[in-house]
Amino acid sequence: MRVEDLVLTPRGVRFMGRVFPCTVGRGGVVADKREGDGGTPVGVHEIVEMLYRPDRIAPPAPWARAIGPRDVWCDVDGHRDYNQLVRGPVEGTDERLMRADPLYDIILATDWNWPEAVPGRGSAIFLHQWRRPGYPTAGCIAFRRDHLRWIAERVVPGTRVVVPG
Repeated sequence: MRVEDLVLTPRGVRFMGRVFPCTVGRGGVVADKREGDGGTPVGVHEIVEMLYRPDRIAPPAPWARAIGPRDVWCDVDGHRDYNQLVRGPVEGTDERLMRADPLYDIILATDWNWPEAVPGRGSAIFLHQWRRPGYPTAGCIAFRRDHLRWIAERVVPGTRVVVPG
């Protein structure tokens, strides 16, 4: 592993010589990820996209892409746009990216089950802001707001997210 890898440890995510407290999915760390299981998948994943709310924050990095009110991440198993960022609405999904809360003000999207999604293997593993310390996600990895911003300012496309089994 490299210092520029984001590595999940029992104490948090290790990155660039620091350890950031985080939360993972309500299903814990899982080796066999399935849609809706709440698990954070084991493996080495790469960051492929950085999205942000331009009405709330400045872009965290030059390569960050602004999201708008119609942007959704399709989590409808079997849909032709499954596990893709699309313009909504998409019937059956509630994964709107412009949320009322600040959880998705910054999103680091990984390559979990992407770009060629296998139905049922689970959609969107993001790094995003947590609700509060210890509150689990639906499978993503979540951080304190200022920690996520610090991380987002330093990652690049292809930065590895290592989730040991």
